[in-house]
Amino acid sequence: MNYIDNILFAIILSIGIGYFTWNVKKLIRNIKLGKDVNRSDNSSDRWKNMAMIALGQSKMIKRPTAGILHIIVYVGFIIINIEVLEIIIDGLLGTHRIFSILGNLYYFLIASFEILAVLVLVAVIIFWIRRNITKLKRFWNSEMKGWSKNDANIILYFEVVLMTLFLVMNATDVHFQSENSGNIISQFIAPLFSNFSESTLHIIERTTWWIHITGILIFLNYLYFSKHLHILLAFPNTYFADLNPKGALDNLESVTNEVKLMMDPSADPYAAPLDPDAIPAKFGASDVQDLNWVQLLNAYTCTECGRCTSSCPANQTGKKLSPRKIMMDTRDRLEEVGKNIDLNKGVFIDDHKSLLNDYITPEELWACTSCNACVEECPVNISPLSIIIEMRRYLVMEKSAAPMSLNAMMSNIENNGAPWQYNQQDRLNWKDEN
Repeated sequence: MNYIDNILFAIILSIGIGYFTWNVKKLIRNIKLGKDVNRSDNSSDRWKNMAMIALGQSKMIKRPTAGILHIIVYVGFIIINIEVLEIIIDGLLGTHRIFSILGNLYYFLIASFEILAVLVLVAVIIFWIRRNITKLKRFWNSEMKGWSKNDANIILYFEVVLMTLFLVMNATDVHFQSENSGNIISQFIAPLFSNFSESTLHIIERTTWWIHITGILIFLNYLYFSKHLHILLAFPNTYFADLNPKGALDNLESVTNEVKLMMDPSADPYAAPLDPDAIPAKFGASDVQDLNWVQLLNAYTCTECGRCTSSCPANQTGKKLSPRKIMMDTRDRLEEVGKNIDLNKGVFIDDHKSLLNDYITPEELWACTSCNACVEECPVNISPLSIIIEMRRYLVMEKSAAPMSLNAMMSNIENNGAPWQYNQQDRLNWKDEN
């Protein structure tokens, strides 16, 4: 490789990493549009969560077929990055297989990479069959259309091409072939090129080398626009996930203080006014800026796997609710808000749209039973329920737009001290019936 090749490689690498960095900054900016929430407590439990769930894939294997296949692809992705590091060093310094100085360890690593590459190919083919031929129901819900439907297949094709290029690159590398037996898989591909001259093999090897590293950089930058952004965000998402028991809902501090004041017979509400700073400008959430930053991180981390929706009892009974759609809609609206800010030089200009109604309907929100099945099933600890609860709070506390049955229940609690419509004097009559 001459200096021109080195310079060209450095330019391509700089563009790829530069564009990726720009997208990461935009991603962080969008997430920070959410309200602040403290997730710095219990760091040991948070690190454990990240190690077990994001790194260890502990929730993936609850569905063994998909879980095992995903682990193969995941491990292949992580380990083969060592080979990517070698390509980058070779490209910048003009060396060839610089890690070969490791001797037998290097050949062992190459053999491992090739075995993993084949396993990844097998896993990807099975994934493609499950998605496009077997047509698992959770991949064909109403929200899985257009880009969401095509994105998964594009990633699968990407992985097939990258793994194939890696194996062909090894199979046509004459110098690598003659020095060792690390090409445990590519040695069976090499005979396909047996009639080619050494110069032709060198051209094929260099071409696959360039396409391979360029493809990896394209893939890296594609992540921002893909559901596979979870490859990067699963780690912070599991770390910052809510550690409270499932079913524990956070109460609004201002409302809690008001209720305590009402229940304290010795309190003088006029002598102890609420701190104005403790009163929120809006109860609940109608748009993405009303959610907290962890919920927005959740939206970007969603893998669109559909486990949440397939386990949702409301969805199973034909209701319109799909927890996956809740997360996809939140991410889409957040992206729309981010583009608005980009177009208006860092300032959001009201576009007369909102997450509520324009993306998510009240019908979807009220179909939720708050059972936490979606939270339990999510392989990366996303909580669609937390977003649903915040939006229902807005409907009730800001718009008084609760369903009639819920309004009736709340009126009965206010008037009768119970959800049922009877006089408070009759509340204990049941005890005399036995």
